[in-house]
Amino acid sequence: MATASMSKRGQRDGDETEVRERILEAAFAMFMKSGYANASTLEIATRARVSKRELYALVGNKQEMLIACISERAKRLEVPPDLPVLRDRETLAQVLTSFGTKLVREVSDPTVIAVFRLAIGEAVQAPEVARALNSIGREASRAGLRKIMAEAQASGLLTGRPAELAAQFTGLLWRDLMVSLLLGVAERPNPREIAERAQDAAATFLQLHPLPKEHRTSG
Repeated sequence: MATASMSKRGQRDGDETEVRERILEAAFAMFMKSGYANASTLEIATRARVSKRELYALVGNKQEMLIACISERAKRLEVPPDLPVLRDRETLAQVLTSFGTKLVREVSDPTVIAVFRLAIGEAVQAPEVARALNSIGREASRAGLRKIMAEAQASGLLTGRPAELAAQFTGLLWRDLMVSLLLGVAERPNPREIAERAQDAAATFLQLHPLPKEHRTSG
């Protein structure tokens, strides 16, 4: 009896997850089509083939849908739990290159660029779009880089404030690519170009921040 009850609960949870994903896909599509401010929950519910009651129960209001859409994408920019121990500069270079590659690959995706354009276009009418994108989406990559920089600092491989180091690496990584993508005057780089960009950014960053003297002496 208990097994049958757990099975039904698992099936119900699975069904709800599938419906929730459908709602978020519909919400994102409507945000892109009509703009965040003009998209209605009724239109989203109709597109997702659910009732408004079900929509609110599984996801919430329009702002909660927006936050959920951004949060799902932001999860891809979290630093993996099995991050290598940063014992030397070679490992640090590899980690920065790997994270930089993932960052450019994910953020340069046309879907993500569309969200940035949406936030810019709705900045006056619906500033919550930009706030959500900044506090959830952009913060995921910033937090990931701060963690890497803090661990490198703790290992004696870097000096400086992790937040400032992370911001500097981000600047070296993107240069003017993000603006060009937003303006539509540049194409998304291919995987090889993305990897080379990340590798160059990591190398330049480490050149700007040589190994601290005390660590060189102790080594």
